[in-house]
Amino acid sequence: MLNQDSLSQLKGLKSQMEAEKERADAVIKGTQARYGFAVLDDGREIFIPPDEMLKAFPDDRVQVCIRPTKDNKTIADIEKLLDSPLAEFTGRCVRKGKAVFVEPDLPQLKRWLFIPPHARNGIKEGDYVRCAILRHPIRDGKPQAKVLSVIGDDATPGIENLYTMAKHRLGIEWSSASKKALEQRLAECKPLETERRRDLTDLEFVSIDAAKTQDIDDALYAEISSDGWTLFVAIADPTSYIGIDSDLHADVAARGTSVYFHGDVLPMLPEALSQDTCALSEGADRPALVCKIAVSDDGKVGDFEFVEATIRSRAKLSYYAVDRYLNGQYDELMSHATPLEALYQVYRALRANREEHGLVMEDRQEFRWLLGDDKQIETVEPYEKLLSQKLVEECMIAANRCGARFLTEHGATGPFVAHRGFRADRLEETRKFLEMHATELAKEDPGTLEGYRAIMRGLAAPEHKLPLRPMVNRLLSRAELSCEPAPHMGMALESYTNCTSPLRKYLDFLVHLQIKAVLRGESANLVAAETLEQLSGRLAQSRAATLEAERWLASKYLAKLAASGENTTFKGRVIHVNSSGFNVRLDDNGLEGFVDLRKDPEKFSYDKWTASLTSTTRRFQLEQPVTLTYLGATAEELYQARFALVEGCGLKPPKEEPPASAKADDAGPAATGD
Repeated sequence: MLNQDSLSQLKGLKSQMEAEKERADAVIKGTQARYGFAVLDDGREIFIPPDEMLKAFPDDRVQVCIRPTKDNKTIADIEKLLDSPLAEFTGRCVRKGKAVFVEPDLPQLKRWLFIPPHARNGIKEGDYVRCAILRHPIRDGKPQAKVLSVIGDDATPGIENLYTMAKHRLGIEWSSASKKALEQRLAECKPLETERRRDLTDLEFVSIDAAKTQDIDDALYAEISSDGWTLFVAIADPTSYIGIDSDLHADVAARGTSVYFHGDVLPMLPEALSQDTCALSEGADRPALVCKIAVSDDGKVGDFEFVEATIRSRAKLSYYAVDRYLNGQYDELMSHATPLEALYQVYRALRANREEHGLVMEDRQEFRWLLGDDKQIETVEPYEKLLSQKLVEECMIAANRCGARFLTEHGATGPFVAHRGFRADRLEETRKFLEMHATELAKEDPGTLEGYRAIMRGLAAPEHKLPLRPMVNRLLSRAELSCEPAPHMGMALESYTNCTSPLRKYLDFLVHLQIKAVLRGESANLVAAETLEQLSGRLAQSRAATLEAERWLASKYLAKLAASGENTTFKGRVIHVNSSGFNVRLDDNGLEGFVDLRKDPEKFSYDKWTASLTSTTRRFQLEQPVTLTYLGATAEELYQARFALVEGCGLKPPKEEPPASAKADDAGPAATGD
């Protein structure tokens, strides 16, 4: 038995050991497995065992105790919760016996959370729900959640849209204060009465849009001039009602864009503005920002002018009606023949000029989803872009080009849409690619506008044996928003922006504010880099939501086709290759998915220089036709469709040895399956 002195010594030793332990603040990083890591402020990552991970959520900020293990490794114990950003989340209701849980839709949180009886809000098993944390697990590892709302179940029409809206927090309601402010603004604001506005109601503007469109944000008019045409692009003017200092402006910025799902839409602006007061409706006087453009006989965009104006659209024309008229199949639009014929001539000149001096992407086959009353896909049908759609598109591009020039000439702080072309860190790889596959283009500088244009046009030439143009996609940067004017390589333009859709896009809304500030003699520095960064984040969030909903819908449609026995196999083409496998696009409906070759009995080697996967007996490369069977899709993989190859599918590997330069290089980017 230990005496009092010994006990005191042991207590002192224990206190000393405790004091010597390292403690630090850290952020929890979860994994797909049960363990995780504590990311310290100094950058170190310390392993957290599974039992300790039960006490925290991913992204929690905690205090940890760092200690060695018997095998001389280092682990972290979670001692104190400092902050937990996880508040609301979405998931699905599951049962285990009499207990009810929610399975969170969070990639790094692979655990069910208990929902006590008083917090269930009438849910049933299989319901998709929006939840909040009721009890944090820091004390005993037993978290609890409460149901805030029930989104629906698998039988709910449009559940794919409703759930992804909630998951990505897109369904932001206008506050009661904002609604009241809008009502007051609509009652008090008289934009047509201002002396700044030019009366252009004598011009025969027409809108050309989808038949069901209500938020009409542009109208067109053109007339012959001495050396070409004068094109007028009238754009709806919501900034007449919502200025930069308006209480409503923050609500518009929070949305960033109208979000279009199949069967549903989340508008950026209230319908009272977008479909009524500001829409360029037939026969109604409306405030507009008009871009007046001189277009020469050879399609050059010359002098231009932006004016605040009042316009009156003469007609709301549908794409199909205008298309039939332009193709000589419909004569009911003869009353609008003069402006339509002028618009058609302007379109032809603009298009021809861009094809000769710029870059015009080839139209790829498009598909239309036809939904039933349950908002599920009934069928998918191909369609070609109409001539009338191309006409409107070309006029919008011309106005957008003028918008960018206007902002540049007046030193405005953007916003511009920049496309840097080839990634700066991939320029040497680009040069090597050209030396291997297109020596005639190797002299071009891929970092310049002229060089980029020459390279992309040259790679699209039909004489190349390999699909070189799609092969360089992995080397390209993404378009981005900028406060400074910068080239848009993808269109071969010195600068570019968007200003023709302010009812649906916050970017265009901002451009209008900047243009109008200049017209009024005010400072055009209303846009900051932080504003564009936040907008980019919201746009990415919207794209992620619509992509997930589309994949979810598509997976159900593919499963239906496969189950019917009518489509046991699918024909498609390879559209992207990486070290894990390749993505495909189906010929009949344009749906996309992934073929994973990591579990194939054969070993495949990836060659980034030819964008191909090769085994001893088979080869797969871009644009190669393949025959597939549908395997399914899971929520964990965001409903990306998975396909398997039909036996015997694949090209024979080439007999010749690959270039030495290709052998010496690494296998390329890490496998992701995406």
